[in-house]
Amino acid sequence: MSLPDPEKTQVTRSLRRMALFGLIACMALVSACTIRPLYSSAPLSPGSQVGPTAELASIGIKPVKTRYAQQIRNNLVFGLGGGQGEPASPVYSLELGVTELVESAATVQVATDEDEPTAGTVTLTSAYTLTDAKTGAIVSTGKRAITSSFDRPRQEFASYRAQIDAENRAARELAEALHLAIAQDLVKHGKKTS
Repeated sequence: MSLPDPEKTQVTRSLRRMALFGLIACMALVSACTIRPLYSSAPLSPGSQVGPTAELASIGIKPVKTRYAQQIRNNLVFGLGGGQGEPASPVYSLELGVTELVESAATVQVATDEDEPTAGTVTLTSAYTLTDAKTGAIVSTGKRAITSSFDRPRQEFASYRAQIDAENRAARELAEALHLAIAQDLVKHGKKTS
């Protein structure tokens, strides 16, 4: 029978202590975290008496001028209102600024000496400003962008229709990204006012 090596036991004890302190530090960090489900039944902002669905449905969206911006607006009105349309008396007002960039993504050498584009991308970018409808105070601002690709066939109408379909896809995805960003902004705004 041999006695334990004092150096190994000291190292083992030190490692156990460091692991215990690390575990305690991690638990302290996690306990300070305020993560909660975004779409829970609790109000987004502390002073609000309504749930998150009703608070998001109380956002009125200002009119836009282009077809692709209207697609984003329509999808956002549907998403925020839960399919019920725009609110009669909005608590918040949302202003959208939407830009579009259409690019040729790839070129392929064909039988002639010219390069012919065969794929394209549509990038929709939206800057938004959410304001309090009563006071006009800015609640939040932000910017989101979505890219959608499409094939460019040789037929002109087919190419145009493919671009429109890509715009519609990008508009739908951008509306979902804006919906989430606005909900997060309302939560952050509620923390600042309390």
